[in-house]
Amino acid sequence: MKFIVSSSLLYKELQNLGGVINSSNTIPILDNFLFQVNKNKLQITSSDLESSMTSEIDIESESNESVAISAKLLLDILKTFADQPLAFNKSDKNTIEITADNGKYSIAYIDGSEFPKQIEIQDPLKTEINANDFLNAINSTIFASGNDDLRPVMSGVFFQFNSDSLKFVATDAHKLVKYERKDYNSQNNSEFIMPKKPLQILKGVLASVDGKLNIEYNESNAKFEFNNSTLTSRLIDGKFPNYEAVIPKENPNILTINREVFLNSVRRVSIFSNKTTHQVRLKIAGTTLNISAEDFDYSNKADETLECEYKGDDIQIGFNSKFLIEMLNNLDSETVTLSMSHPNRAGIIKPENIDNKKNEDITMLVMPVMLNDK
Repeated sequence: MKFIVSSSLLYKELQNLGGVINSSNTIPILDNFLFQVNKNKLQITSSDLESSMTSEIDIESESNESVAISAKLLLDILKTFADQPLAFNKSDKNTIEITADNGKYSIAYIDGSEFPKQIEIQDPLKTEINANDFLNAINSTIFASGNDDLRPVMSGVFFQFNSDSLKFVATDAHKLVKYERKDYNSQNNSEFIMPKKPLQILKGVLASVDGKLNIEYNESNAKFEFNNSTLTSRLIDGKFPNYEAVIPKENPNILTINREVFLNSVRRVSIFSNKTTHQVRLKIAGTTLNISAEDFDYSNKADETLECEYKGDDIQIGFNSKFLIEMLNNLDSETVTLSMSHPNRAGIIKPENIDNKKNEDITMLVMPVMLNDK
């Protein structure tokens, strides 16, 4: 094996691929990148058995073989180089020799045939979406997914594709986010649950991708193709909860307010809330919103009054401030609405209509907490 590649290009690709590798692996070869050289193409793969990611780089080579090389060693040495061509050469001593401008470095390798085979997706369905629009969908939903090992179906994002739209939903039973794109559709009605880890990897990678993202999926796996890279993942097995059933349909009490003003007020007031419940109280009457919090154990208290638009009956309702902050933080509209029916029913946060996002619909649901008056 012999090839020449740009150090900065290789480092950038390996950083993306490194997100797949677990910090501790029971199978030692998973601590490595698989390098496959096929003439002037270098294909690099990383895997954790549940997910795998592959990138392809143009190189100068006449070789056609594969080796597995330590991910940590490669990343550690590559980040020290200024941009320069690096020559990789397989020696007779079971090492890969890397020749740079100022020196030579030898790294032991493992035969590439020992690396786990990539998941093949049989009879896949296909959907195409702009990479930036997909990134918005993931950014808008993934924070609402759960971490409960006993409810694995809630630990990812639910993809629901049909002929009218593409929907992405996440919930942890305390909060729920539904993100819908009406400018995309799928020829087949299909739904599946993507695990959180591969979506976090895609979040990091797609920020610099401009163009289309191709999604292929069947009942057990999904594959995402973009630019020169492919990420394949096993899906979460199980049935996602009927999320539509928990979204209240009648919400006559509607608060409209500047998002940033609301967010900053909740942030400040929440500092004084109980450290277990994180409860803040919203008291709305006329055009006045009063936000307050109190930690009875330490006699800490905060109270702020904001101007707002409000339609409906006077209401007092409690929410977990951490959830409110997360939701308001993940919206970018100037104003938001909070729709409510009763103090014991979920509140629904939506961004006010934005002209350049008319094909996007975001619904955020947050469960109330019982107000404790002492």
